[in-house]
This record gives sequence, C-alpha cells and structure tokens, in this order.
Amino acid sequence: MTVIHAEGLSKRYRIGELERYHALRDVLARAVRSPKSFLRRSQAETFWALKEVSLGVCEGEVLGLIGRNGAGKTTLLKVLSRITRPTTGWAEIRGRVGSLLEVGTGFHPELTGRENAFLSGAILGMSKREITRKFDEIVAFAELEKFIDTPVKHYSSGMYVRLAFAVAAHLEPEILLVDEVLAVGDINFQKKCLGKMGDVARAGRTVVLVSHQLNQIRRLCERVIWIDAGCIRQNGATAEVTSAYEVAMASGNQQHNRQEREPTNNGRFIRWEIVEPRTEQPHLLHSMGPVTIKFLLEVRKPLRMGHHGIALRNLDNQLIWAWAVNDVDLTEGNHEFIYTFPMLPVRPGPYTWHVSLYSDQKLVDVWDCSPEMIVATEGQQHPLDEWNGVLNVPCVFSVSRSTHNGN
Repeated sequence: MTVIHAEGLSKRYRIGELERYHALRDVLARAVRSPKSFLRRSQAETFWALKEVSLGVCEGEVLGLIGRNGAGKTTLLKVLSRITRPTTGWAEIRGRVGSLLEVGTGFHPELTGRENAFLSGAILGMSKREITRKFDEIVAFAELEKFIDTPVKHYSSGMYVRLAFAVAAHLEPEILLVDEVLAVGDINFQKKCLGKMGDVARAGRTVVLVSHQLNQIRRLCERVIWIDAGCIRQNGATAEVTSAYEVAMASGNQQHNRQEREPTNNGRFIRWEIVEPRTEQPHLLHSMGPVTIKFLLEVRKPLRMGHHGIALRNLDNQLIWAWAVNDVDLTEGNHEFIYTFPMLPVRPGPYTWHVSLYSDQKLVDVWDCSPEMIVATEGQQHPLDEWNGVLNVPCVFSVSRSTHNGN
C-alpha cells in the first residue's frame, strides 16, 4: 500500500526574503503605502527549490534521498511534513508522521525535555499512557537522565538532537522522516541511531532518510532517489543510484584535480582506467573480478633504478592495499603500468588509487589518482552496519547433518 504519494510538487522562494504568510489586507495596505516598493518586491528574483517532483513510497519501505547541498532534499521533507506549503502540486500521506529535520524543530525551548516528549507524542496522536510506556526507553536512549527535567533551551546541540531523535524514533510513528541532523551527534550516537532506524524499518514502518553518508544509505535503504537542482534525476535500486551519483561527483571533480597538477621535469602520471571489466565508464567497477587497472605514465627523461609504489585507500583514508617494486628502468616516452587482480573484494563506495615513482631515490611524481574509483558491486556482508568490514567477500553457506558421534 502506498503511504506517501506526491504529484508535481514545486516550491518557489524569493531570494533574500524569508517565507511569510500575510493577510490580504496587509498586502493591500503595503501596496497603497509604497506602490513602487511593492512592485519591486513582487518582481524580485525567485528560484525553485523543487520542480515537478512526483514520487510514491510504499508501507514499510526505507527510501533514501541523496544529492548535493541545496538540491532540494530538505525542502521535500518539509513539504511532506507539512512544515511548508508547496507552490504547486500536492502530497498525500497516510499515517502518523514523525519528523527529525532540524535541531530544534518541534520542541518548545521553555519546556523541559520531559514536557517536550509528552507534547511530541500528543501531536502524533498518542495517549498519555502510550507515551508513559515508552518514556523510560526514550530517556535511556538519549542518555539524558540527569537533564530530562531541564528546559531544552539550556541543552547543547548534541543533547538536543539526542532527545529529538529518541522521541521521533520511539513514539512509534508510522512514517519517520529523518534529515542529515544526525551529523550533529558523536560517532557512537550515530551508530546507535542507525541501529534504531534499522529496527524501525524491520518493524514494518516507513522511513525516508536524507543523508550525505552513502554508506548509511546503502545499509538502510532499499530504494534511492537522487535529487538534483530541485528535480528527480534518478529513482531506482540503491546500488545503481548511489553508484551513478558517485560517478557524477567524481567526474565533476576530475578536471579541477588535473588542473592542480603541475608538470615535472622527468615525468608524471597522466591518467588511469579500469581495463577489465570494460564499461562505458572507465572508473566504475561493477564486478569483483578479475580486474585489470592501467596507469599511463609520461617519461620525459630516461629513468634508472626506479622505485614504484601503489596504494588503495577508501573514503575514510583507510589503507586497503599497497605494493611496491624496485629497479624499474624506463626510456623516454609513454609507459603503461598494468595491474591484474583475480578479484577486488572491497565493499561498495569510492576509493582512491595513490601511485608514486622515484628515480635514484629522487621523487619523479606522486599522484592521488582522479577521478576516484567507484565500486558498485553488490554487498556480500552482514545486514547490520556494525558487522560490516572493509572486505566484501561472497560465500556459500550450507548445513549438513554430522556423522560424528561426539566420542
């Protein structure tokens, strides 16, 4: 059953002016007092934060929203949450909605944490008995036992977001809308929140999640929508959409990164590509093996007694693999350094190759290769995030009856 249905959602803002709603008499009075100023304001430059966005979300689905900053993701969640009205289009939501969009959204600063928890539950349509039953879990999750009766205006941003998430996740909304607000919390709390959102999803409730952390999106979401400049650019399976997004982001930075590289006297690395498996996108890896990588080196002067090193690092700059070779002699001209791997069993995501070359113990060139290598293979690991490692190794599991009698 579809619980979120939106058709043609568009939202227009006037640049430099906050969104306000005025009575007709106020608008007319302003026009009479200063007609020229009113005309200038009416003709002020506008922009569309959303443009003709249509989507549907089924009951129990976990949907991810990705895109650049300012693409329209948060605006879409605000429209779905009824925080702001669309300029055109409509959205229909069936079920209780819990929203966690910005630090401070939905809480009254003068009320205590306890009072805000009960107020949020009441807004969701829950009875006092239901809220009381969940209250101890909320406080324990937020780790705010000592401050639960303190007005939230005295909370730090971290305390605020911990309580806000705990309330939104524990008061059992049928639909949970979550923005990038989890970035405010520390690492341990983020892991706890991801685990809780996984529990919410497994309980059959609907989750719409905005995040720039694509690993979070991959682990939690069944489907992803990529929003670009207020429009839906791609809508589909998580691995497919996140990989396309990463390729686009890496390609956008490729020219910038190349311009920063200055030529050296003796030589330099020019480009790299995936030779096998060959696709239209030479930096996208969609198969674990076999894999052949090629690096093109331009040599301007003959090199002797060379030392070549290579390393692979993930998005967190964690070293995944490294290797080196000595006594490399190279003549003037272009040379290809080719690496063949039986498989590259790394988890999906962006990776960077680092290559270097020395001659007579003097540096010739070192390069953090651009664009990044985007690994778009299917995940082969544990469904829980905390049990996902750096390797993505497929396995076959079976159970057979033992013939051993135990003696």
